[in-house]
Amino acid sequence: MRILLVEDDAVLREVMLRSLADAGHRVDVASNVDDADHLWRVQPFDAVLLDLNLPVTGAMGSVTGSGLTALRHARARGDRTPVLVLTARDRTEERIAGLDAGADDYLGKPFDLAEVEARLRALVRRAKGTEDMVTLGQLKLDRKARRFAMGSTPLDLPAREFEVLWELMSPPGHAVSKRSLSDKLSTFDEALGDNALEAFISRLRKKLLGSGASIRTLRGIGYLLEAEQ
Repeated sequence: MRILLVEDDAVLREVMLRSLADAGHRVDVASNVDDADHLWRVQPFDAVLLDLNLPVTGAMGSVTGSGLTALRHARARGDRTPVLVLTARDRTEERIAGLDAGADDYLGKPFDLAEVEARLRALVRRAKGTEDMVTLGQLKLDRKARRFAMGSTPLDLPAREFEVLWELMSPPGHAVSKRSLSDKLSTFDEALGDNALEAFISRLRKKLLGSGASIRTLRGIGYLLEAEQ
């Protein structure tokens, strides 16, 4: 998944960034409302982790200390990206304000990083209409364990190939554009080019031989993972 992490605490931000990256996610970070609003506008994300207590640098007006500003702006322009609010605030009225602003879930600090990961999976699963266990031919994906298998044999993949196949299995049978795949596998510091993406697709096709699943190129559109006839 490509995730926007909005957190002004530098220590917590670094811990969360490392944890999410280790779990295989691509993460962009913002530490204030203005940067969060900008990143959210220019880049599609699978999910947003949003702190409420954020500084405002001035471009977005005089409202200080509320990540809800960026959330309200996103919802007002029709952006339905799943949002998990992370905050030290635990008063009922503040939770209600977050949910009313368009948050999908709420988690108070301190929290367990494993719970953050689990809640993210649940939010994205609901948004995409996918299940934790996905099977196509002999190819299987266990989302909770973040593991692929061919039948009973684990399918070990390098990180980028894993992410490409994950997107094609979310869910299988739907077209995924090259632009979408590149965006999901890139960050603002590291962009994935078409040649690199095509190399990953080529290697995946070889590794899926005999699985009953194959990747089809849809010219001018992207790629489709489908069951072999």
